[in-house]
Amino acid sequence: MENCMEDMKTRVELQPLLEDNSDGKGGIRTLPFIIGNDAFEKIATYGLMPNMVLYLMNEFHMEMSSASTLLFFWSASVYFMPLIGAIIADSFLGRFYTIGFGSAIYLMGMIPLWLTTIIPQVRPPLCDLSSTTCSSPTILQTAFLCASLGLISIGAGGIRSSSFVFGVDQLEKGGSKTQCGLKESYFSWYYAAYMLSVLIALTCVVYIQENKGWAIGFAVPLVLMLIGVVSFFSASPFYVKLKSRTSLASGFVQVVVASYRNRHLKLSDDTNYVWHCKNGSTHVFPSEKLRFLNNACIVRDPVKDFTRDGIAKDPWSLCTVDQVEELKSLLGIIPIWSTGMIMNINGSQNAFPVLQATAMHRNITSTFAIPAASFNVFMVIAVILWVLLYDRIFLPLASRFMGRPVHVSTRTRMGLGIFLSSLAMIESAIVEAARRAHAINEESLDHPPAGVHMSAMWLIPQNILMGFAVGSNAIAQNEFCFSELPRSMSSIATTMNGLGVCLANLLASLIMNIVDSISKAKGGESWISSNINKGHYDYYYMLLAGLSLCNMVYFIVCTSAYGPFKEERTREEKDDMY
Repeated sequence: MENCMEDMKTRVELQPLLEDNSDGKGGIRTLPFIIGNDAFEKIATYGLMPNMVLYLMNEFHMEMSSASTLLFFWSASVYFMPLIGAIIADSFLGRFYTIGFGSAIYLMGMIPLWLTTIIPQVRPPLCDLSSTTCSSPTILQTAFLCASLGLISIGAGGIRSSSFVFGVDQLEKGGSKTQCGLKESYFSWYYAAYMLSVLIALTCVVYIQENKGWAIGFAVPLVLMLIGVVSFFSASPFYVKLKSRTSLASGFVQVVVASYRNRHLKLSDDTNYVWHCKNGSTHVFPSEKLRFLNNACIVRDPVKDFTRDGIAKDPWSLCTVDQVEELKSLLGIIPIWSTGMIMNINGSQNAFPVLQATAMHRNITSTFAIPAASFNVFMVIAVILWVLLYDRIFLPLASRFMGRPVHVSTRTRMGLGIFLSSLAMIESAIVEAARRAHAINEESLDHPPAGVHMSAMWLIPQNILMGFAVGSNAIAQNEFCFSELPRSMSSIATTMNGLGVCLANLLASLIMNIVDSISKAKGGESWISSNINKGHYDYYYMLLAGLSLCNMVYFIVCTSAYGPFKEERTREEKDDMY
């Protein structure tokens, strides 16, 4: 927390948070409603996603490739829409109305999705057992399904884009922004609620879907979301509702447009230019990196370019040096950021492990079996375990052994995550090859749902490896973005990981469809056949492992070209002082 030590000195002079609010707005009492609404959205979304491939294949009679493609696009939109929601909140609606509209739209998507489970007319009829044929969904039925998923994505974007920062707004009312301990507690509770929501979704909600049917299984997240929305709006009179402001995204577009409009201006080393600088800015001159963007902040005629207040008359022709440098910093981190995006392709393979688990023995006791879609919970547990082991065990022990504070650089942790993700795919391929061999030996190629005599617990190691990979790489990626981007771009830094997951899902869909087309081009069985025993999911996993190793090489090249990170330069400067 910035200036946290100074804040601690003055905390004794401050009144409690709620007493600071003369108008009765904001404060701790509003946080349960904000966090609760956000948590219920995550329970609903993550509770629907894992089993959705089975729902689409069994109830909508989709092929594995078609169902996976639809889910890849849905997942991509869920992670992309918060970026759009952040722009809308910052530039137009403000955070309260963005969350409110998002919550209402989310419900509008959940209701028709639940209706597909209880109204026969909005989904294909049951398969004809006598002829072993199944009717495909009609255009209207597919449109109805896609519309509901689309509304859920839009609603999730509105909620996720603003809930976290909206909570901060409540704590910063009345000068309470100096209470660092309070904010730290809020951050901890927010992320604790996030992880708890995911665990509940992958265990309780998934279990209900598998054992109580789709109608009840989809109704539970719908009811929870309804409770969250009602509680959020019920606290409306107590919220601090800040007005919208100019978005950084529009500033980036202005820099690109202005640099293009001023492209006729020739930059040279021996010419003195007048640069448009913001009052109080530390950026007086633009850097030499991506020099073509510097044209955007050249002042051609001070009389014509500025108003009497010193503001550019046309921000689409003249930008500040700060705007130019912010865009440069964003473009500069994209190569390294993209390595995490490629790694997320492995983490987005949610449908295939569900089919694997469905075709294996999942019994813990004679009466209880782990739901096929619940095996992803081991990846979530692994992420939590990684954080605890790294922060509470490894760093203290290493620091004690070395006799000085030990810190593993973000560069190292990002690279380790990419390497572990490739190991996870190799492990997945080995387990799938063994499972398929069991199916062949047991002559159950035509009956994958029956399950081979192989425990689904063999899927746990690959989930743990992938969880360790995400824990190592994703956290380091976030630190990298926050460190390398200017402080004014913190909101952009928070969306970079979600944008990476979004693009990863789109790339995963592209890769899967290419593999599907090529593998069945000559009339053969697709590697990703709907019948998992006839397909070759092991080959597909090995392909992903190969791509991950190529990504490792790409990461090394990108980090070498980027040079020292800010944290590395800061550490070197501190070492030089001693």
